[in-house]
Formats: sequence, structure tokens, C-alpha cells
Amino acid sequence: MLLPPWFKIKISKIQPTLKSLRKYALHTVCEEAKCPNKNYCFSYPTATFLILGDVCTRKCSFCSIKSGIPKGVDDNEPYRIVEASKEMGLNYIVITSVSRDDLEDGGALHFAKTIRVIKEQLPHTKIEVLTPDFLGNQEALSTVISSAPDVFNHNIETVKRLYPLVRPQADYMRSLRILSLASKLSDKVRIKSGLMIGLGETEEEIIETLVDLKKCGCNFVTIGQYLRPTKKNIPVQRFFRPEEFDRLKEIAYSIGFDQVASGPLVRSSMNAQGLYRASQQ
Repeated sequence: MLLPPWFKIKISKIQPTLKSLRKYALHTVCEEAKCPNKNYCFSYPTATFLILGDVCTRKCSFCSIKSGIPKGVDDNEPYRIVEASKEMGLNYIVITSVSRDDLEDGGALHFAKTIRVIKEQLPHTKIEVLTPDFLGNQEALSTVISSAPDVFNHNIETVKRLYPLVRPQADYMRSLRILSLASKLSDKVRIKSGLMIGLGETEEEIIETLVDLKKCGCNFVTIGQYLRPTKKNIPVQRFFRPEEFDRLKEIAYSIGFDQVASGPLVRSSMNAQGLYRASQQ
């Protein structure tokens, strides 16, 4: 399916960012998930660091990240993220991970360690984490929240009806419970989620999902167009027009979200710093 004319991917200078990532042997979701905004973000420069390896224990139909048996946890990874962040001049760092269902805590301790190391060595830096659902493990979630990230993000990704097709190893209600618990564990951490559209959902289902997220205490929400990363992934059912994203943005604000990013190329971590800063004004 050809991209509509409103999708224009700007090619920019990305080599300095790539050089830092390679120098410190770091993965990014930008590259592994074949994000269409990679060049834009890398030229900024910014990147969403992918911790706990580049192999996921799940196989979601929308995602191009490798699925299989991951390697062990790299204890030095947080320190390399700090060095790369210094080199890139970052003052807002976004950390995400593959799902690590092979680990008892789903990787929560490594998330917490990464946050603590950044806070110790870059005390003025804001930190946003985008975590998996930890299989609903509340202790694992508490471990992450207790390390005090500035923003806790867990993406709902799609509407409830499409979960068996899009996220067969995840659970809609489990994700909502994670978000709800996160909002109750700390009144300082901002709660964020995101969904992609164009997979066959109706507007009514999108609105129902937004209402569910707000009920869970979400402060921020992102809405973007699903783009098929490879031919092996689930196909796009339809492309939403820019004005439709504008309408969804208005609806989300009317539901009560503090900050909303909605557009064809919006992604959960794109301009994450801008969304956070806007909430502080």
C-alpha cells in the first residue's frame, strides 16, 4: 500500500548520533522497530534507548523487533547510556526495552538501575521510561516507579477487540491495570500511553480506549498512524487523514488529558521532551 502524500520523511544528518550509538554499543527502538521518524530524531539529536538487548520474547504482529531467546542482562549498559547521552548533549532521556518474559521481574531491576545511574551522573536530566507490562507483576512495576522516573509510559497500542490479532501475548485489561497502578504508586510521576490507528479499529473504539486510559490516570497520550515496518507484519487497513488526527486530538483533550500528540507520524517517544515541557507550563 502506497503512502499518502502527507507522509514526508525528511532526510537529515544523522551520522553523529549513529557514531555515538555504535561507539557505546547501544540499541535503539528507533532502528530496531524501523521507526519512520528515525532520521528526524537522530538529527535533533535524540534517540530512544532500547535496553535489555534487541531480542524480544514476544512476537507482536505490528512490530519488527527480532523475536527469540534473549541474551543475559548487561550490567554495564546503564553507564554506556550515560556516556552516550553526554556525548549527544541529551537533557531528556527516553528508555524502553524489549519484553523480557524470561526474567522473573521482566527486567524491572535493570530499568531501575538505569534510572538511578542516570540520576546519579546526570542529575539535571529528565527521564522517561516506556516499559512492557511485566506480565502484570506489581512488584516489578513498583521497582521501576520507586526509582522515580519523571514519566512512566506503557503503550496500550491498540483497541481491545484487536488485541488477539495485534498483541496476542499481551492483554488489554492487564495493560490498563499497569497504568492504573503506576498512577497510584506515585503522585509525582506523570503517566503516559499511546496507541496506533489504522489497523481496522472504529472511531468509537478509539474513543473508548482513550476514555479507558484517562480513567487509569493517564496524563499524556499519543495517537499515530500504524505503518507496516516489513512485509511480514500485519498490513495497514487504512490511512487516517491529518484532519482526522486533529479531531481525535480535540476529543482526547475533551476527555481530560493534560497533553495530547496526534498526527500521522506521531510516535510514543517522538518529541517526548516537548510534551513533558508543555505539561510544566
